[in-house]
Amino acid sequence: MKHLYFPSCQIGDFLVTALSDGAMPASLDLLSGIDISEAEAIQQSAGLAEPGHIHINCYLIRGKGRILLVDTGTGGRNNVGGQLRANLAALEICPDDVDAVVLTHCHPDHIGGLLDAEGNPVYRQAELHLHPLEADYWRDDEKQTGANERGKLNFRLARQTLEAYASSLRFFTGGEITAGILPVWLPGHTPGHTGFRIDADDKSLLIWGDIVHYPHIQSVQPTASILFDVDPVQAEQTRKNVLKLAAREKLLIAGMHLDQTGFATLSRVDDGGPTSYALTAQG
Repeated sequence: MKHLYFPSCQIGDFLVTALSDGAMPASLDLLSGIDISEAEAIQQSAGLAEPGHIHINCYLIRGKGRILLVDTGTGGRNNVGGQLRANLAALEICPDDVDAVVLTHCHPDHIGGLLDAEGNPVYRQAELHLHPLEADYWRDDEKQTGANERGKLNFRLARQTLEAYASSLRFFTGGEITAGILPVWLPGHTPGHTGFRIDADDKSLLIWGDIVHYPHIQSVQPTASILFDVDPVQAEQTRKNVLKLAAREKLLIAGMHLDQTGFATLSRVDDGGPTSYALTAQG
């Protein structure tokens, strides 16, 4: 059997492992607040072979007798991604071993793996955790009615998923999800977009969800926004705040759209221009 390597880091009592779900095509035309030529140049300088693709990561957290999964990828919907289940199996973890799925938010590339082809829960033994504002948003009839056709499909999937997990649904209250793992509200991309922080004596990790979709572009130019942001102004401010925090506190970052290395650090670039950051892979 081919040996598979999964980037991991030990943060205190928790082993955090990045699991790729694959990638999805996403044109740089989705960006605003930056010239496409500049975005292309940044991607080229970062050495990206496929500058118009967005990688999809999920994170497995093991420790203190718990097995938690942060997001579930696409589930292979529309023939995109869908590698998470195979990667869990390579670690000898089956869906029923997972006791909690914690969601950054409810876009399809984060919740698509929660339901099987028949619409039944994949993670039958797991509680499903998310921000209450996230559930409120996707359950809002007015917002669903006003969405475009693609948006309506996203609302339908989110509602179907929340209904399927209704008996195991738990909302963040501001306290720890489990001892040592704290949800961090990061609004803008969606109303309930949430990250997760783990602190230990020697280092701290922030799983920041979709703070960036194009990591190199949006760390160099934090004003660049993506079409998927529900509130682009709030998302930009949240991104600037988090980038500043991560650089100042020397946080280890995990992100759903970092590359397959899964982890990175940030440092501020002092070149006399607008505030920007250099992202360094740590996987």
